[in-house]
Amino acid sequence: MYTSRLTRVLLGLLLGSVVISSSGQDRFANVTIETVPVAGNISMLMGQGGNIGVSAGSDGVLIIDDQFAPLAQRIKAALATLGSDQPKFLLNTHFHGDHTGGNAEFGASVIVAHENVRLRMAAGGQPAIALPVVTFDDDISLHFNGEEVVLIHAPNGHTDTDSLVYFADSNVIHMGDHFFNGGFPFVDLDNGGTVQGYLNNLEMALSWIADDTAVIPGHGALGNKADLLSFYNVVRDTTTAIRVKKSQRMSVEDIVAEGLGAEYESWGQGFINEERWIQTVYNSYPR
Repeated sequence: MYTSRLTRVLLGLLLGSVVISSSGQDRFANVTIETVPVAGNISMLMGQGGNIGVSAGSDGVLIIDDQFAPLAQRIKAALATLGSDQPKFLLNTHFHGDHTGGNAEFGASVIVAHENVRLRMAAGGQPAIALPVVTFDDDISLHFNGEEVVLIHAPNGHTDTDSLVYFADSNVIHMGDHFFNGGFPFVDLDNGGTVQGYLNNLEMALSWIADDTAVIPGHGALGNKADLLSFYNVVRDTTTAIRVKKSQRMSVEDIVAEGLGAEYESWGQGFINEERWIQTVYNSYPR
């Protein structure tokens, strides 16, 4: 059952890549970059791929993530309206291509990320200009536009490369893909991610931030602590339910067939549907 589904998915991806390469950048043709004010001199850019955080001020522009390479000129145009189309710093929350695809286009920036981002991107054949040049293990601080910008490693959650980015004075946190606002998350089990680590990292972030902290998600609309807590509760409660069913010797197919309940229906409408979330949790925990 799942083998045939996987085959169809892989064929679809292959055919999709052929269509894109043969017809230019059709996938991105109608993408616009929307600028969303967050707090103070912090903004969020939404387009296609991971949300981009922006700090624009007297020191220049700093960005968090950069979506896909074909969108770079549109992203630069949006940044120009905030102060400069050439960021001094580019921070990567993790290594996935929808967050780092534009790295080479922004290669004149100082790229900062967890050391595993560089390792995984280099292993994937990314050019040197796209790789982080400043890396760290646990955390690192930048002092830019009058405030401390802290990158904190979030281990073995979404992947093994993730960082959360906290703007101390602006009271803003960029969660990267540790926050899919309104949808089930993607936990990349093949690249160091674990559901338990994901939950641990959410608990860590929730313990730091205040009720009025602005929360930039990796995907979805700008949120706040209440939104992040709601997301955490869904991840925790559905994880518990799936683990209980697994402990009762239910197969993953049976859990998918039974479902998680009507209250979670809307959460499966995004990138990760209910079936894939059940499979992820089921495979993330030993029996």
